[in-house]
This record gives sequence, structure tokens and C-alpha cells, in this order.
Amino acid sequence: MSTFERYLTLWVALCIVVGVALGHLLPGLFHAIGAAEVAKVNLPVAVLIWLMIIPMLLRIDFAALSEVRQHWRGIGVTLFINWAVKPFSMAALGWLFVGWLFRPYLPADQIDSYIAGLIILAAAPCTAMVFVWSNLTKGEPHFTLSQVALNDAIMVFAFAPIVGLLLGLSAITVPWDTLVLSVVLYIAVPVIIAQIVRGRVLRGGEQALTRLLARLQPLSLAALLATLVLLFGFQGEQILAQPMVIALLAVPILIQVYFNAGLAYVLNRLSGEQHCVAGPSALIGASNFFELAVAAAISLFGFQSGAALATVVGVLIEVPVMLTVVWIVNRSKGWYEGGRPEVSRVTRQQ
Repeated sequence: MSTFERYLTLWVALCIVVGVALGHLLPGLFHAIGAAEVAKVNLPVAVLIWLMIIPMLLRIDFAALSEVRQHWRGIGVTLFINWAVKPFSMAALGWLFVGWLFRPYLPADQIDSYIAGLIILAAAPCTAMVFVWSNLTKGEPHFTLSQVALNDAIMVFAFAPIVGLLLGLSAITVPWDTLVLSVVLYIAVPVIIAQIVRGRVLRGGEQALTRLLARLQPLSLAALLATLVLLFGFQGEQILAQPMVIALLAVPILIQVYFNAGLAYVLNRLSGEQHCVAGPSALIGASNFFELAVAAAISLFGFQSGAALATVVGVLIEVPVMLTVVWIVNRSKGWYEGGRPEVSRVTRQQ
């Protein structure tokens, strides 16, 4: 691990401060950057995400994707967390904290809207950013790609019914343009680019690919930090205008992230799944598809609604919180591998 990577937490904290400060001092600049979007997908952020995830996608050999079926335990755990636990646990936490404990400290007319935003956020599992978190935990790249693709397919059918059920709405307006464009931009395009580059680089042998990945790793982390500056810069004015509301909304989101990540991690361990699968499984189970969530909240409740603000809070804490989950997964590898059932050791030896 390089010195830069060792102090990544410090750089993240600095980027948060810099992003908020620049968003407050240069609001016009960030409004202009934020306006560069199509179907609620910000194009500058999309480019930065490409720089983050393409290095990991370069590791993927499509000929080896068939081997993912050996990780059926991890796939089952992740699907269970994403679709049977996460939206419902977030609804319960929203009602507990926002609807009851924090009610006296929040605008009364926005309580239900805040809870709706939290539910929408939890009902959309993450796509592109998961590749970054998986890479930082040395996760199995083929499992990560296949799990993200499977979640995207399920999301087309399950997102609206789950949100409708939990919000008590008969019809949900799904921002299909945001969903489709995000999948194309964050999955299809970078996968194609990575496979083209991989094919050309491998003409020089595996060592050529290894050298390229070593050069791209610092660029990937720099893009991650630049994304953090942009995300906090976009919302710098809101953070300074209503810090108490944002802090209170962050509480159930934080609990939800750690609860779902921890549950997925433990279930993978109990099932005998390998650590390189349990890490990305926990991260996929905990993170959110914030572009879709923000777009859905705005389309249902309006740009100035509490629901939109709640999803934005999810955006703000996504990177720093997921980095702490990465840290926990990496630091607990010895504990994880020391307690897996014997069946997993037999599978690993085969």
C-alpha cells in the first residue's frame, strides 16, 4: 500500500471540507457543473466514475465469468439483503428516527417526505461505485460484475413495486431515462472500453497489464477524491443552510449501511463463502444507486421536497461511509477466514 493510499481517510476528510467550502464560495461554478446532466445523470461525475471503475474492469476476463456460479452463496446472500432486507429495514429506521425520535427537531410538514426519500434511497442498490469499493477490498471482480448486472435486471421489475408498497402509493413514476442511461454509462460503456483496452494490452503479455494497472491505480483514487469534492460542492449551500436536518437524516442512513453490510458479511461467513466474495457482497448490500434515488424523489415529490433532500444526504455520506466499511472488511479478514465452516475450506481446495 502506497503512502497516498495509507492516508486515504485524511484525503477524504480534506476533500469534504474543500468541497463544502468551494460550493459556498463558488456556487455559480458548481451550479454550472451540476447542470451538465442528461436525465439527472451528471456527465462530469460520470467521467470521474469511469476513471474509478475502468481499472477494476480491466481485470475481468469474460471467459472466466462462468466460474461465478461457484459463488452461489454470495449471490444468494446479496440478493436477500438488497431485496428482502434493505428497503424494509430502512423503512423501519425512518419511521423510528424521523417519524418519532427526531420529529420535534424536524419541519413537521416534511416528516413523511423525509421518510419517503429514505425508502426510495434504500430500494435502489448501487451500481458503478461498487466496483471501486470491491477493488479496495481485493474483491472478486467477476462476482462483482455479475452481481451488479443481476441487480440492475431485478431493479427494472422490483424497484417500483417495493417503493409503492412501502409508501402506500398505487403508482410509482420510475425515471426510466435515468435508470437506462445510468446502466449504459456506468456499466455497458466502461465494460466495453475496458475489454478493448485489455485485449490490446494483453498482446504484450500479462506483465504489460500488471504495469498498466499499477499506473492507473493512483488515477482511480484521485478520481474518487475529485468526485467527493464535486458531490459536497454541489450541496455546499444546503449543508451550511440546514446542517441539523442533514445530520439527523444521516443517522438512519448510517445505521442502515452498517446493519446491512454487517448482516451480509456475517451471512457469507456462516455460509462458507470466500472473503473475496463476502467483501463486495457486503458493500453491494449496503450502498445505494443515488442517481436513480434522487431522480425518483424529485419526480414524485419535487425538487424542494424533503424526499429529495433525504436522497441527497445519502449521496453526501456514500463515499466516506463506504470507505469505513471497506476498512472494516479489510481489517477483519483474519477473523473472517478463521471462522468459516469446514465445507468452505474443502471447496477452496478443490
